[in-house]
Amino acid sequence: MDPNSVKSTFSNLALGEVMAAAARNLQKEMLTEEKVQASSSANQEVDLDELMDDPELEKLHAERIAALKKEAEKRQALKKQGLGEYREITEGDFLGEVTGSELVVCHFYHKEFYRCKIMDKHLKLLAPKYIDTKFIKLDAENAAFFVAKLAVKTLPCVILFRKGVAVDRLIGFQDLGGKDDFTTRTLENVLRKKGVITEKKISDEEDEDDNSDNRHRMVRSSVDPDSDSDGN
Repeated sequence: MDPNSVKSTFSNLALGEVMAAAARNLQKEMLTEEKVQASSSANQEVDLDELMDDPELEKLHAERIAALKKEAEKRQALKKQGLGEYREITEGDFLGEVTGSELVVCHFYHKEFYRCKIMDKHLKLLAPKYIDTKFIKLDAENAAFFVAKLAVKTLPCVILFRKGVAVDRLIGFQDLGGKDDFTTRTLENVLRKKGVITEKKISDEEDEDDNSDNRHRMVRSSVDPDSDSDGN
């Protein structure tokens, strides 16, 4: 027999055994990994089941539900007092409205003045956010007595009341940059500094009109945009 042929045969047999051993080892590793994964999955399921029955978690859930219920009840009670929305009132309602809440924002407006419509838009957005403050509006044409009594001479005029007393006011857009394109956030910051809005009830987020305010800002007013409208 040819020695080289014998040597070749033994080499092939050895290589075959090595390949077979490698295949067996790979199969064992795969089986082991599957067992580990199955065990890990089972442990996760057990942990989740235990977590769902955790008395501390149940307590936290119950407390959260109670807090939400309490907040909803408070909102409902405040809404009955005219809070949480921007409303129009009459001259006959005025005294009762401004003395009936601790914090009141009252907009004296004229229905034909463009700047009054701008102020309306921003106050309407703020009213639902600050439910501890009353936001109302009064047509200056139909409220001659209080227009004279409160010396309202320029519109829009937003008078701020605390415990029934007029403590401050916004005349035209003087405190808002003097231009028509101020944002709701600008007005919000001014009212906060003046102390008539105190606690935000909705999570902090961008004002709904901030993006839209960047568009359509050059609408012409029936009055000079750099001066306030005379309410007389």
